[in-house]
Amino acid sequence: MKYLIIILTLLANFSYAQNMTDISLFWKENPEQVTEIASEEGNLYSKLGHHGPAVENEFVAYRFYFDHKVAIDVYNKTKPQLELAEAAWYPTEEKQKEGWGADQYKAGSTVGLGGVRLWDGEKPVYLDPVTKRTARVRKEANISYMEMLSENVPYKGDSIDVLVRVTVFSGSREGKVEAFAFCDKPVQFLTGVNYHDGTKTKEGKDYVATWGLHPEDVAAFQLNIGAAVKYNPDDFAKTEKADKELRLISKPTHYLSTYITSACEKEENFKGMEDFISYLEGLEKVN
Repeated sequence: MKYLIIILTLLANFSYAQNMTDISLFWKENPEQVTEIASEEGNLYSKLGHHGPAVENEFVAYRFYFDHKVAIDVYNKTKPQLELAEAAWYPTEEKQKEGWGADQYKAGSTVGLGGVRLWDGEKPVYLDPVTKRTARVRKEANISYMEMLSENVPYKGDSIDVLVRVTVFSGSREGKVEAFAFCDKPVQFLTGVNYHDGTKTKEGKDYVATWGLHPEDVAAFQLNIGAAVKYNPDDFAKTEKADKELRLISKPTHYLSTYITSACEKEENFKGMEDFISYLEGLEKVN
């Protein structure tokens, strides 16, 4: 029995150590965690903790804005650890001085980092208005994911449902973004990464990337951060540099996947854009 207890303890510790991911979704007035929240109006931005569902691994955290933007925002870390459960996206200044991460990124009205919208052939289409918007979070063996389902979105004279999911993995900096269109005819998705005045940008063969300071006033200290979308060029009809966004416009489809990643200058091996680009170009191609 003694050896059985030791083995079970070791297995439990091994399993815990392997799953360096977590989820977070709660009402601002009630800190109790839940796995699903829905709204017929489609806007719970001001009522939810960190404005929507969030997910993290040891390197970075992401959140969806629960409103018409459905943008993906980033929480950058300076050292590998899980922080959402205690920091709830907004660590104290004391915690940041101790090396905790912070909300360095500013998505604004854009897609943020890898957020998904529709493209009508001329311009972006928000996943809005809706008859219902639902946020879900799930934590499994060695991954965690969050998703947002927007129902009955007007698009080209039709009404479609769009699901966007972000999955993070233990031991991997990259998060996978998937978009599903539930409709008869294929659609064009729009994704990309936003930038600000003074931000460095780069368009590679299979990525779009930025590096620099974001005009964010939530973090105690401003830090240069890198952000990028890694993609399969065969999935996209064109790329363009628009005002505030490096855009990727997909070919007609019902499903699209990309990978997103971010890094902070206080992390080891990410002292500038050159390090970040070198890291991106060393990643495997997206299938």
